Amino acid sequence: MSKKILLLGAGRSSGALIDYLLEHAAQDELQLTIADQSIDHIRERLHGNTNANAVVLNAADPYQTSDLVKENDIVISLLPPAMHDTVAALCLEHKKHMLTASYLSEYMKKSSKEVEANGLLFMGEIGLDPGIDHMSAMQIIQRLRNENARIGSFKSSTGGLVAPENDTNPWHYKITWNPRNVVLAGQGTARYRENGKIKFIPYSRLFKQIEYIELDNYGTFASYANRDSLQYIELYGLDDVKTVLRATLRREGFAKAWNVLLQLGLTDDTYVIDFAHGATWADWIEAYLPEGRGSLQKRISKLLNLKEGKKVNVLEKLEWLGLFDKTPIPLRQATPAQLLQHLLESKWKMGADDKDMVVMVHEFVYKVKGRPREKLISSLVVKGDNASHTAMAKTVGLPIGIFARQLASGKVSLRGVHIPVMPEVYEPVLSELRERGVVFEEKITKP
Repeated sequence: MSKKILLLGAGRSSGALIDYLLEHAAQDELQLTIADQSIDHIRERLHGNTNANAVVLNAADPYQTSDLVKENDIVISLLPPAMHDTVAALCLEHKKHMLTASYLSEYMKKSSKEVEANGLLFMGEIGLDPGIDHMSAMQIIQRLRNENARIGSFKSSTGGLVAPENDTNPWHYKITWNPRNVVLAGQGTARYRENGKIKFIPYSRLFKQIEYIELDNYGTFASYANRDSLQYIELYGLDDVKTVLRATLRREGFAKAWNVLLQLGLTDDTYVIDFAHGATWADWIEAYLPEGRGSLQKRISKLLNLKEGKKVNVLEKLEWLGLFDKTPIPLRQATPAQLLQHLLESKWKMGADDKDMVVMVHEFVYKVKGRPREKLISSLVVKGDNASHTAMAKTVGLPIGIFARQLASGKVSLRGVHIPVMPEVYEPVLSELRERGVVFEEKITKP
């Protein structure tokens, strides 16, 4: 009997997932339904495949979503994170398995016993980050434990970036995922453990407190702390590890310039600005500066005590964005974050032939009896083919697709609400990812 899989949401990260499931649909007797608010871009991918169909989804209509969930066996949600709880409730009501690449919500965590009692599996955080980061880190942790290694430090960083050959702007960055998430990244207070002590970094300091990572053939990256590293101490079994940090990667110089946008107030999403007709981007920046003489650039430099240099030229980056232009703002009402997003979406847009690049780095410092302390660097670099077939879509979509096939074929006995930190989940997924070019390189050095 064929298994029916429902994909809710077919945005930027769905392409590789759809292609993967279609590739195996006939062989595995899978019937795929893809539901999205727009399906024009999906029909082209289906190529008349009889094992798949596309339907227009009004995600705000609970009855339509409920009917779709009811008709399928496994539900994959790539909808915005705020909608996952609704999908999870429907999956529980209709007794369907659920997979998502997003972080587990509190509702889903609290539903674990009920999900398990109904013989269901809700697997969250099985994309890239979260996802491949969990699985690859846990595989190494298990290997080190098997060697009786005493782990002293674990740091993990991931970034969705632009490939060096298409790095054509002073920010060394282009948008390869949800642009709103790019603008709002890091808001809140980051928490992690360092030398056995709990540490906090408020949003106001986040982009000042960075670490640098060197990768052979790819140069220097800067990392800033993710919101909450502490929750993974127990999940990874790292209670005895003194330093645990999860972080986000950007190119060198990005964080310093982004911190200026933050300090100016341009990432704030809590209030709406009403603009007079003809107001320009320069007028917007002027509104955030104390009265004074000189150019906007000089006044920003004075206000924030910027120390410019050839290597990190913040004002050059701001000017390139168009923040000092006397071009009228096309929006009449918007939050500062929405205004910034509007600007970045045009400036950081991927060209049709541009390649993105996903970079992930795990760093373990550990001691095995009879050997000196060692540092293991495990790094992943994946490049996309173009703006349509991206590394981001590949690394987010393939883990979900691989695990969905495992679940549909009856190879997964796990039930309840989980993230992919157990060998029966991560071993087969990582194995097939390696076959598809998602390969980690390892190097051992002195700490």
